[in-house]
Amino acid sequence: QVQLVESGGGLVQAGGSLRLSCATSGRSFISYAMGWFRQAPGNEREFVAAVTLDGGVTRYADSVKGRFTVSRDNVKNSMYLQMDSLKPEDTAVYYCAAGLSLAVVTAKPGYWGQGTQVTVSS
Repeated sequence: QVQLVESGGGLVQAGGSLRLSCATSGRSFISYAMGWFRQAPGNEREFVAAVTLDGGVTRYADSVKGRFTVSRDNVKNSMYLQMDSLKPEDTAVYYCAAGLSLAVVTAKPGYWGQGTQVTVSS
């Protein structure tokens, strides 16, 4: 069992940056691949980025490649999403997720956070 809590969302102008954090509880953080998803109003939740258990491999949605960077700190039991060159279309609620592998967390995570709002103004 793992509990996920996101933070770092807010309002930013287009072209700006934000850094999201996902803090986890328990001793099992290193057992999970971690990911980020987002959901904009009227849209389905979509995959954004993911990272393997050891942080060695990452995966990104095409829409964020080159602008977003996912990372994790297994000592602090935390995952991060550095978002640069933000666009209005990045506006969404961003969710932290955990799964037993990169493939699982990308497609069907077993655990979710409550979400944090990111709003990018034009």
